[in-house]
Amino acid sequence: MFFEFATATRIIFGPGTLKEAIPDIATYGSRALLVTGRSPHRHDHTIQRLESQGTRSSIFQVSGEPTTALVEDGVRQARQRRCDMVLALGGGSVVDTGKAIAAMITNSEPLTEHLEVIGKARPLQHPPAPFVAVPTTAGTGAEVTRNAVLGVPSHKVKVSLRSPLMLPRLAVIDPELTLSLPPDVTAATGMDALTQLVEAFLSLKSNPFTDGLCREGMVRCARSIITAVRDGGDLAARTDMSLASLFSGLALANGGLGAVHGIAGPLGGWAPLPHGVICGRLLPLVFETNRRLLTSEYGSEDILKRFDEIARMVTGEPMATARVGAQWFQGLRRELKIPSLSTYEGLSLPDLPGIAENALNASSMKGNPVALGITDIIDILSRALEPDS
Repeated sequence: MFFEFATATRIIFGPGTLKEAIPDIATYGSRALLVTGRSPHRHDHTIQRLESQGTRSSIFQVSGEPTTALVEDGVRQARQRRCDMVLALGGGSVVDTGKAIAAMITNSEPLTEHLEVIGKARPLQHPPAPFVAVPTTAGTGAEVTRNAVLGVPSHKVKVSLRSPLMLPRLAVIDPELTLSLPPDVTAATGMDALTQLVEAFLSLKSNPFTDGLCREGMVRCARSIITAVRDGGDLAARTDMSLASLFSGLALANGGLGAVHGIAGPLGGWAPLPHGVICGRLLPLVFETNRRLLTSEYGSEDILKRFDEIARMVTGEPMATARVGAQWFQGLRRELKIPSLSTYEGLSLPDLPGIAENALNASSMKGNPVALGITDIIDILSRALEPDS
């Protein structure tokens, strides 16, 4: 047995921890590029507290999912304002944007040189600027991963900027920051976290360390996701979801993912679909397809036992089977009202073969417990486009 585990230098978790962590954050620099979402005024108190500790902030807003152009804009602003650290305070898009900006501030080569798929995936020549991640959603776990997923509209793809040097210096996970999330965002981001836990547990790259994180995370997510959607002010449910998201990021960064994310990358690059919605729609379909193919074509007993174990963890039923687990995922998707992919513009049936072809080459596919073919992926996508009855 051999495995490696790497994560952020320091992780602070718990309700109210952001306020307590301000002095620690301020130690990383005197001029922070504060990467945030559409409403930076929500963080005025944090900005004021940082200033009281001697750290000024230059605000950089992220209004959508990160792109290479957005990162390049952020790098220019950071250099012009002479920022010596980056603080990302927001959802997964904000954290990935901040992570990429921090990496490129100190590296002079063009961003595309370092990108996977469309670039040369060159290693970073210099360590990134100090980067602190403070998530305000519970889904991506990006605060503890070593890559940033960036859209490249000209190529209609999403690709990763990846380096072990990109792991944050500090990750502060404060569940209180998620209390104001609307139900639809809570549902979509929660399904992203659950998908990451399931896929990392089934991944061919999993290890005993990631297995433990996935088991704990799946139980917490399964018992709290509906409560968090229905009652956003339930701090116990929000804490469960924040912890599940953190564990999912730790697991995927060290154990890999699977076909849901292998498909989600090319799909999200092709059309402007929310990543969490893609995960929520694809998870039941991929879970069932993997289960069926393992049963009929591979018969891998050890892997099938993991499918059954997932079913028992999410349902709480000690005798649940993988088939029951697939039904539970579908039921959860309906309960959370995750919409059909056909409700979004830019995606239609003729697009599916091209998307499936790109998905076959995605890095996440290497961890999937079954080698899916292009017809399997097209079938999954076709069913994800079907409207709800």
